Amino acid sequence: MPSAARVRALRPDWLSDARVWRTEVLAGLVVGLALIPEAISFSIIAGVDPAVGLFASFTMAVVISVVGGRRAMISAATGAVALVIAPLNREHGFGYLVAAVILAGVFQIVLAVLGVARLMRFVPRSVMVGFVNSLAILIFMAQVPELRDVPWPVYPLVGAGLALMVFFPRLTTLVPAPLVSIAVLTVITVAAGIAVPTVGDKGALPSSLPVPGLPDVPFTLDTLTTIAPYAFAMALVGLMESLMTAQLVDEITDSRSSKTRESVGQGVANIVTGFFGGMGGCAMIGQTMINVKVSGARTRLSTFLAGVFLMVLCVVFGPVVSHIPMGALVAVMVMVCFATFDWHSVAPATLRRMPAGEIVVMVLTVVCVVATHNLAVGVVVGSVTAMVVFARRVARFADVTSVTDPDGTTAVYAVTGELFFASANDLIGRFDFAGDPDRVVIDLSDAHVWDASSVAVLDAVETKYAARGKTVEITGLNHASADLHARLTGSVSGH
Repeated sequence: MPSAARVRALRPDWLSDARVWRTEVLAGLVVGLALIPEAISFSIIAGVDPAVGLFASFTMAVVISVVGGRRAMISAATGAVALVIAPLNREHGFGYLVAAVILAGVFQIVLAVLGVARLMRFVPRSVMVGFVNSLAILIFMAQVPELRDVPWPVYPLVGAGLALMVFFPRLTTLVPAPLVSIAVLTVITVAAGIAVPTVGDKGALPSSLPVPGLPDVPFTLDTLTTIAPYAFAMALVGLMESLMTAQLVDEITDSRSSKTRESVGQGVANIVTGFFGGMGGCAMIGQTMINVKVSGARTRLSTFLAGVFLMVLCVVFGPVVSHIPMGALVAVMVMVCFATFDWHSVAPATLRRMPAGEIVVMVLTVVCVVATHNLAVGVVVGSVTAMVVFARRVARFADVTSVTDPDGTTAVYAVTGELFFASANDLIGRFDFAGDPDRVVIDLSDAHVWDASSVAVLDAVETKYAARGKTVEITGLNHASADLHARLTGSVSGH
């Protein structure tokens, strides 16, 4: 039997601390409210009924709260996923969309098993900063349509909402300021009869819970080939957004998460969502920031309750929720933008100290994400650019210096630095093949051979000297370099 102390240690924080419980419950309520208009908007992007996006947000949040690898992170229907699967729904129908969501979940589990989460180590900090800043910009841009061609009272409502969220925490932090802002502005607009756009204007809220079922498609190879490209694209986009968001939450909360478990969890959540007729999804940066940074949530309870509250609010309190002014939710999301954006990264003092290459990577990541509205594109382009910048920087440290023995019978070349494809190719022009004596020594004591390109260059140097009847001796190889050179020399070039 486990001891009482061990049982207490295994008990979740929210069961043993009333303050944690209150924070998690209120955070879940705020996120649940914020998810409703977002889910409806993403449903419109995907070309499906609003209930489809709401059901997806419900099932994604509830399932990921149990099987996910990052506590307090919110997963739901997202715009990136909606953009990927919208053409499939438009061209082939809703049944194919649901089937693609299920297959995407399977792909995500397979990718998790293959170790896709480990690729996160290759995402440099400059790309991460660009990712965060571009997300803040996209969240803000998503609010702009809600401020165009609207009645004038919308603008003072947004301003009042921002003021409440800035000043209310100075009075008390027992209740999240976004929840207070939403409640106060709703009461004001309803009591005063102010005509402004509301959540209900986005679409009808569901009146019942989702029920499981199979997608209405023929189970044939033709169906599989139709949905597979969309499913794979959705799997990649969903995993990339989720893993990047998880890494961001790790930094904010000073805690670690299991990226592999999160990848598997995303797959399981999408499979469940598909069988319940949802449009699929992934981690949501905006709602996650509301949950973690604004509301202070840290456990799985807030994620679980966000999904539960979403469905309860729609099914039970639909008429009340429909009266929430969109201006109140816009104010919440604008505050999230300011909290998400890394202002330190664009401070003049920071930019003066930052290497130019890293600034270029950060800006390019932001530009690509904002231009395409696809986070995956920005992260991939930024990471590739960062690798090129790094390779060029390291390549400059490779050098060759020559020393000829006093008796003039031997030429010694000292090679220093890291030898790889970007640096080794430039070295071949540093040897005097015609003017050197008959014996040449290449000293690699202060160098490291990293790849086949470097071995091929060394082979080419030996070949050029041999063509002139001269001998070459390579010395000073460290163990790893000697092993690579021994395995590849003579086999990486056709000459």
